[in-house]
Amino acid sequence: MTPTPDLESALEKASRAYEEFASRGLDLDITRGKPSPAQLDLAVDLFTQVTGDDYRTPGGVDTRNYGGLDGIIELREIFAPLLKVPAEQLLAGGNASLTLMAQALTFALLHGTAADSTPWGAGTHKLICPVPGYDRHFTLAESLGFELLSIPMDDEGPDLDAAQRLAADPTVKGMWLVPMYSNPTGITITPDRAAALAAMPAAAPDFTLLWDNAYALHHLRDEHPETIDILSLCAAAGHPERPWIFASTSKITHAGSGVSFFAGGPETMRWFTSNLANIAIGPDKVNQLRHLRFFKDSQGVIDHMRKHAEIIAPKFDAVLDALESGLGGTDLATWTKPDGGYFITLTTLEGTADRIVKLAAEAGVKLTPAGATHPYGLDPQGNVIRIAPTMPTLADVELAAEGLVACVKLASYEKLLAG
Repeated sequence: MTPTPDLESALEKASRAYEEFASRGLDLDITRGKPSPAQLDLAVDLFTQVTGDDYRTPGGVDTRNYGGLDGIIELREIFAPLLKVPAEQLLAGGNASLTLMAQALTFALLHGTAADSTPWGAGTHKLICPVPGYDRHFTLAESLGFELLSIPMDDEGPDLDAAQRLAADPTVKGMWLVPMYSNPTGITITPDRAAALAAMPAAAPDFTLLWDNAYALHHLRDEHPETIDILSLCAAAGHPERPWIFASTSKITHAGSGVSFFAGGPETMRWFTSNLANIAIGPDKVNQLRHLRFFKDSQGVIDHMRKHAEIIAPKFDAVLDALESGLGGTDLATWTKPDGGYFITLTTLEGTADRIVKLAAEAGVKLTPAGATHPYGLDPQGNVIRIAPTMPTLADVELAAEGLVACVKLASYEKLLAG
């Protein structure tokens, strides 16, 4: 746009709206995708599931003692069909899937993988990172010495041509993926794109799909995509050990005391558990027993997640309504409309994300730092903002969304008038 009296008038109006919002003295935080207290309350009965001398699994395992490195089988049998993996190829661990990711990557760096015994750390090692993506994936990999290579996403998943070009380099060892309701866009990989990734040629013999199914069960709507059976797709393509699958109950029950999961091909599971046995004696099986008794079966998990949706879907709708009301029909921003997961991605005018985040902070609305959705915190377009509406109350989400719209308008008109 060329500066015009109308544009100057729009900036003046946006400035007044922003100042009015900032004068309220609010203190709102939509920085991270945490469950709200109301969501955590849904699983409060976990605390009473193991009492007195009632500490044995249905199979008779004493959960108080050492052992059971792969977790209690009955809980794995509940989550196996939900994650589309065989129970015997599913490991149940502690509360953080991020820890399992760190362990798997560290094992590969030190000892190689099930598909190739050459340690990744023996030479240059790189990972493909679809963007916008999950900041903790990037931070973890960077801390372990990986070079991070960004590729774009489209509505079906990671750009396949870009991935194939990078995978032709033998130092590229794998790719991060959040296949269901991607963090932060909410995109779900299509079955066709997943099959193409499973079959994709790669120069590294142990090229790995780091398949983080963090949001596989986090549907906002009754109609939703099905979890992809990536193990079967990879096996059919001749790469049975390609996927490393991660998941957890961190946003299902209690984030501080949930259960994490790791799954892979048969050789991958033998590789992972043999390395894990050197550093661990077994997970918190008492906590796993709590989860088993709380859910009872797979349907219990599905029913529980519907209760989550009843709490958080109105918050997503509030943000989307505010964006549409305040920015719809303009050229100032676009945004994703996810059917699940924990985030909405707002794409603004190039170079305005930092300014919007700063304006929001000064007005009492904390946002995720601009750039967090890209490796090394560097968003080359400077226009991606992650919105996390789950933790605040609905009333606070509505206020935060109102303030965000005011910030987008002010920063956008400033940018346009500056030329």
